[in-house]
Amino acid sequence: MSSAEAKVIAVLSQGCAANFGDGEKIARALSAQVPDCKIIFEFPTEPPHAFYLNVCTVKGNSTALKLVQRAASAFPQAPIFITGCAPKDFREAVLKEFPQVIFTDLKQLQAGLNANHSTLRESPFVGIVNIEEGCQDACAFCSTRLVKGRLKSFPEGAIVEQVQRLEDDGCLEIQLTGQDCACYGFDTGTNLAYLVQKILASVPGDYRLRLGMGNPRHILGYKDALLECFQDERVYCFLHIPVQSGSNHVLQLMNRKHSVEDYRNFAQELLERFPLFTLSTDLIVGFPGETEEDFRQTLDLLKETRPTVCNITRFVAREGTVAARMESADAPDCKAVPDTVKHERSAQLFDVFQKIAQENNQLWVRSTCTVITEKQGHREGTTIARNGAYRPVALQGEIPAGQKLQVRIVKAEPFALIGERL
Repeated sequence: MSSAEAKVIAVLSQGCAANFGDGEKIARALSAQVPDCKIIFEFPTEPPHAFYLNVCTVKGNSTALKLVQRAASAFPQAPIFITGCAPKDFREAVLKEFPQVIFTDLKQLQAGLNANHSTLRESPFVGIVNIEEGCQDACAFCSTRLVKGRLKSFPEGAIVEQVQRLEDDGCLEIQLTGQDCACYGFDTGTNLAYLVQKILASVPGDYRLRLGMGNPRHILGYKDALLECFQDERVYCFLHIPVQSGSNHVLQLMNRKHSVEDYRNFAQELLERFPLFTLSTDLIVGFPGETEEDFRQTLDLLKETRPTVCNITRFVAREGTVAARMESADAPDCKAVPDTVKHERSAQLFDVFQKIAQENNQLWVRSTCTVITEKQGHREGTTIARNGAYRPVALQGEIPAGQKLQVRIVKAEPFALIGERL
């Protein structure tokens, strides 16, 4: 790609914050390699010089395939480069339909990265800092680990320096992210709580940290130090700890290394200490071998721990995973769950969760809080902001992003608070 012909390069990311962080690294690398190009993070309206699709396949290939199809059909002459979570079956499906597509990876693209391009990102007010990649687990259903590999924690000093640069550049929200943030530092002799404390001590300023997803078992060894971090108003009272099932039988089949009791005890301690904390978790229904009793236990755990955010997923076997082999074997102890049952169970979970989320958000009504505006709302003429517990607050009017406002919460919905400016 010569700089003379470079125009617009579209970098489009899907999935988790870690993937969006990688997307911004890709953009910075491309900007360093092709200084006169314009990087955009939305689907182009005119033919771009190239697409870089940073895909996510954690819930299946369909969403990623649709993005490739959209790019190829809208602008058939534009080269398409694909990176991100792209396992073997996804690559084969793409190349079968679009043989012209080129697969690359972040390491190849980062060859041109330099410090002069360190602030290029999607939002001027939100900075994403990848603190690690890979994980220390081998969950039976996960295809991401087949792509990302084992845990690699990034140096603490480099992370603190990046947070400082983002704060200097006006970021009001800084997301610490990775495939499993909870095991950060286990390969270097430290942990997530120590990293957060180091950032807070080293980087003064008017910003908030949002901690990324972490598996429950890793947190237990330093939970007291981690809970202490949430006392600082610069840390969002938000944590994503995926339990996946309320049945120890299913957790064992999944090769998850925590128990239901580990998750329940930590969640209850968290919410007792911070009653308005935003607890986020994930649940998978229909894993091979899940019985009606297993599902009932999952439903009970949801009611007991009362998360405000819950990603409910129907199990889909990913090629190359242990779970795919389990489902195809259809053995008595891990018998495949029919799709009709998966749908019934997920609908049941969602109905219970929606009621819990509504009740949790109702606790904020008539309170006042400080929010930071983030983006335009789905409803015309509204703006979405975030409060100190990272709950979305919908406000009337089209307010620019990055504004810090005082609001009163006047109404609650399951997935948002409704606020009025003071």
